[in-house]
Amino acid sequence: MQNERYIHGHHESVLRSHTWRTVGNSAAYLVPHLRPGLELLDVGSGPGTITVDFAERVAPGDVVGVDAAEVIVEQARSLATERGITNARFIVGDAYALPLDDDSVDIAHAHQVLQHLADPVAVLTEMARVVRPGGLIAARDVDYGGSIWFPEIDGLGEWLRLYDAVARAGGGEPDAGRRLGAWARAAGLTDVTSTASIWAFASDEERQWWGGLWADRAVRSSFAEQALEAGLATRTDLERIADAWRTWAEHPDGWFSFPHGEIVARVA
Repeated sequence: MQNERYIHGHHESVLRSHTWRTVGNSAAYLVPHLRPGLELLDVGSGPGTITVDFAERVAPGDVVGVDAAEVIVEQARSLATERGITNARFIVGDAYALPLDDDSVDIAHAHQVLQHLADPVAVLTEMARVVRPGGLIAARDVDYGGSIWFPEIDGLGEWLRLYDAVARAGGGEPDAGRRLGAWARAAGLTDVTSTASIWAFASDEERQWWGGLWADRAVRSSFAEQALEAGLATRTDLERIADAWRTWAEHPDGWFSFPHGEIVARVA
């Protein structure tokens, strides 16, 4: 592994957002390329909600989810069992050295993974190694620099500046979305299609969910721990940011959105 730290960690507030993710809200750009019988690798599969959706869509093809954290892999295995998914398996592995043979899958996918890595080009190159000629590499990552919110709450501006600093201190790139195409070409991929999509939170339910999980992350997750350890924020700063998220969540006109970059690249 490179010298990097996962900014979010595996606090409950983080898993709360990860288990919301599906192919529909997080990988819709890839849906036109899915068909029964394909074999797919999901890099950084987390709790497996996207992965098991893939498994349902490509059955009887097999899906493999790879994640670095044993506890999260176990959670994904439990989800597959609960959903009655028999064509998905989850293994502990390193994105820089995937535990798969050369030319062994039709699609290698990564969602919200490359932004956390010190060398995303190396991981894209490794993903290309395991994809058969003519197969696809797909990736989607947020671009925090494109975040938009209303009303203008000072604490959210402070949150964004701090998030950027903590992510970079941990070896990541918080504005990954805009860089995916460049990273793919640096990895030697030439047939690259770039698109974009957005997550937005505005209804009462969405604001309570999104604002609540970020209020918790600000003071309880690895994000908070790393901000404190690096001297980038004080406990008082983090509490102020958490309060700003709660204030935003309660505002009837509250809106938050941020864009995601997406790529689909065909392996020669």
